[in-house]
Amino acid sequence: MEEERITGNTQWDGLGRPAIFYAMISIWCGIFLSVVDGNICNVALPVIAQELGVPSADSIWVINAFQLVVMMALLPFSTLGELYSYKKVYLSGVAVFTAASALCTFSHSLLMLIVSRAVQGLGAAMIMSVNTSIAKLVFPRRHLGKGVGINATVVALSAVSGPSIAAVVLSLADWPWLFAINIPVGILTFLMGWRFLPDNPTHIEGRRFNIGDALLNAAVFGLLIGCIEMYSHDVSSPVIIGAVVLLGVLGTVYVRTQLHRRYPMLPFDLLRRPLFSMSVITSIVSYTAQMMVLVGMPFMLLHNFGMDPVRTGAVMTSWPFVVMFIAPLSGSLTGRIHPGILGGLGLLMMSAGCFLLSHIPADAAPVDLGWRLALCGAGFGFFQSPNNHMLLTSAPNHRAGSASGMLSTARLTGQATGAALIALLFHLCSDRAPHDAMLIAGALTVCSAIFSFLRLCAKTS
Repeated sequence: MEEERITGNTQWDGLGRPAIFYAMISIWCGIFLSVVDGNICNVALPVIAQELGVPSADSIWVINAFQLVVMMALLPFSTLGELYSYKKVYLSGVAVFTAASALCTFSHSLLMLIVSRAVQGLGAAMIMSVNTSIAKLVFPRRHLGKGVGINATVVALSAVSGPSIAAVVLSLADWPWLFAINIPVGILTFLMGWRFLPDNPTHIEGRRFNIGDALLNAAVFGLLIGCIEMYSHDVSSPVIIGAVVLLGVLGTVYVRTQLHRRYPMLPFDLLRRPLFSMSVITSIVSYTAQMMVLVGMPFMLLHNFGMDPVRTGAVMTSWPFVVMFIAPLSGSLTGRIHPGILGGLGLLMMSAGCFLLSHIPADAAPVDLGWRLALCGAGFGFFQSPNNHMLLTSAPNHRAGSASGMLSTARLTGQATGAALIALLFHLCSDRAPHDAMLIAGALTVCSAIFSFLRLCAKTS
């Protein structure tokens, strides 16, 4: 076996002006496209089901196909980025995503739309798997915290703005335009990335891509998200139990295989680092709480406060509006205040907002709901940027791809878990589910804050 060794420019320290601005625009556009398309179809599902003449339950696969493929492919593509080129993986993802958007636009059947969305998810996985790795290459080390903060802002805004964008598009045009608008943005993103994004400054010679590991990874994460989705959509118990057993068997094989790899696809070499693993756990728990609030609040506003979709959207906007200002600020503070402190305090702010939402009076005005959601958003903004910065910087440069992939995997795992917990609460608590969701989200966020503070005494390796 050929000996593995790291070669290249180990002293790389980002891009200069004006290339850095064009490079970041390309990254932000890619992030926005890949994240926002994860939930942009939610509002349009009834219209899509009606026009294609299919049951509403079947139309949900338009969303599930995208999410499943993203989770199955994130870590393999982050590994490919480390081995060959973050830039090539990213640009390939933009090209695949843009082509798939064109296929979605011209889909005339549910099957064609689902397949097109699966291909779109493949492109999104390529983009998500390496976007923070590229940001680490683009920004000089002294400005990395600020860059990660802006990245976090774009992710946060993209994650919550999908339904609002869909509502605007559907008020002006038919549902295929939800995908058609991606095409010009995708082309522009590709051209700017081709011209301005840097290539990997370091490479690991002698390392090879393991297809078997990639297939096992896809099966395990596909089953993990599939089991969560099956429970959320009332699939029969024997099917769920069978899927869970298969997940346990394949998961055991996958973990045992990865433990013996020098550079595993599921990055156990990084997870053995206390600072990295605690940041991943903090991220998963926090995104679980975030999703519980963002999914539960619209039901509370509709059923408990009688708001229409327009007023609901206006109140919910208070979260991303605050994040837009707080995330860059927290990123710039990362170099001065330990991320464990900054993130922990932010999570305590978010937990306070969650508890306040769980006990809000029945006659509360929209502004009372809005400032509580804004408190949650501000807290999450103070947490997200420092946490992402710590997760990235606690990994060596030649493992930045795996760190980036793990960051996105933690986010999506937490969001899928939060959605499943909301579904469980609706089964168990019915009308009280949104209020109970806020309570659980507050408790989870307190736990996450404790993990964040514990990073003050955690070792980097």
